[in-house]
Amino acid sequence: MTKHKQMHIGVLVIGCGHHQAAWLSPDSSVERIGDITYYQELAQIAEKGLFDAVFFADNQSFQGISANVMPAFWFDPIVNLTAISQVTNNVGLVATISSTFSNPFTAARQILSLDHVTGGRVGWNLVTSMTDVEAQNHSMEKLPIHAKRYEKATEFADVVTKLFDSWDEADFIHDKKTKQLMCPNKIKPIDHVGKYFQVRGPLTTPKSPQGRPVLMQAGASNPGITLAAQYADAVYSVSWNRRQAKEFREKIDQAVCERGEKNRHIKIFPGLVTYVGKTREEALEKKAKLDKLLDTDTILHQLSIFIGQDCSKWDLDKKVPALPPVEEFTGPVGRYKTILEIIRDKDPTVRELLSYLNAGGGHLTLIGTPEEIVDEMEIWFKEGIADGFNLMPPSFPHSLEDFVECIIPELQKRGLYRIAYEGTTLREHFQLEE
Repeated sequence: MTKHKQMHIGVLVIGCGHHQAAWLSPDSSVERIGDITYYQELAQIAEKGLFDAVFFADNQSFQGISANVMPAFWFDPIVNLTAISQVTNNVGLVATISSTFSNPFTAARQILSLDHVTGGRVGWNLVTSMTDVEAQNHSMEKLPIHAKRYEKATEFADVVTKLFDSWDEADFIHDKKTKQLMCPNKIKPIDHVGKYFQVRGPLTTPKSPQGRPVLMQAGASNPGITLAAQYADAVYSVSWNRRQAKEFREKIDQAVCERGEKNRHIKIFPGLVTYVGKTREEALEKKAKLDKLLDTDTILHQLSIFIGQDCSKWDLDKKVPALPPVEEFTGPVGRYKTILEIIRDKDPTVRELLSYLNAGGGHLTLIGTPEEIVDEMEIWFKEGIADGFNLMPPSFPHSLEDFVECIIPELQKRGLYRIAYEGTTLREHFQLEE
C-alpha cells in the first residue's frame, strides 16, 4: 500500500447533475433517470477515474406538486448501489441512512449484506433527515426537534455498531465431521435497551470483510460534530471558501480531542463543483450555457428550503434581505452558514446569490483549466482543511467525464492521487485502519 497521504475523490450522484437546469440541456440524460444502467454507467466512469466512492444522498419524500421538480432519488440508495456493485470491481459504495426513520437492525443487516456481497466496499452516511414532509411518510406529523433527532442518531449509531460487531464469520465453522455449523459460545446478543431502541441481537450477518463498514456523517451543527467525533470515519462538509473549511476542520479536531483521542484523524470531504475547459473562457461558457436554462421559481424554491423561509416574492435585483444569525436557525446548519458566508463575502443581490447556489448549493466551485482547478484543490489538501473532495458534477455524464479525463491526470502528474487501486475495500481506499 502507498504510505504517503493521497487525495480522495468521491462523487455524489443525483438526477441529471447538480446544476438546477442540467435536465434542460439538449444533451441531458433526463429520459434515463429511471434506468438503472444509467447509474451503473456513471459508477463505471467514476471507477475509470479511480474514485474512492460513489455516494447517494437521500430524501424520503416526493410531493409531485411542481411541473419541473423530479424525484431527486428515483431508487432506494441500497438497492441502487447493489445494482452498481454488479458492474464495478473497486469503487466504494456509500448509502445514506436516516436514523430518524430507520430501524437499526434492518439498516445494519442491509449495509452489512451489501458489504459482504462487494467484498468490503461499503460505507454509510448517517443523517437525521431534513423535512416534515419526509416525517409524514413515516407516521409522524413533523420531524422531532433538532436535539432529539441527534439524540436518537447517537443511540442509532451505537446499536448499529454493536450489531456490526456481534459475531465473526470465523464462528461459522461448518464442520461436517463434528456436525457443528456454528460456535454458539462466541455469538452473544447485544441486549440493547435504550430510550429509542430495544434490540436483542445478534445480527443475522457476520462481521464485515473490512472490519466494519465505513461510517460517514454530514451534520455541521454542534450535535452533528459531536456525533461525528464519536463515531465517524469521515465527514461530508459544505465549505464555500478556505476560511469556512479551516473553521470546520478545527471544530472536528477539537471535538475529537475533547474525547481524549488526539491521534484520531477524521477525514473531511468538502463538496466540489467544477467547470473545466482547455481555457478559462471555455470553462466559463460551460457554466453560462447551463445558467441560461435556469428556472427562477425552481431556484427560489431551493433557496427557501436552505434558509427556512419563503423567498418566492423576493426582488431578484435587490440585495438579499437580512437573515437571522446561525444561532437562531433551526434547520440544517451547514448549508445555512455557507449562505451567510457568501452574503458576507459578496454582498450580493438575490439574483447573484442564486447564481452562486444554482449548482451544488454553495459548495466550493472551481472554474478554469485543469491546472487552475488543481492548484486550488492542492492548497486545500496540503493545508489539511480537506482530505479530498466529494465531487458534485453540474451535469451527468459530461461534467464527470471532464473531471476524469482532465482533472485526474493533472492530480496524478503532481503525485497527489493514485495511479491504480491498491486495495480492495473502502477502508483501504480511504487509508483507514480496520
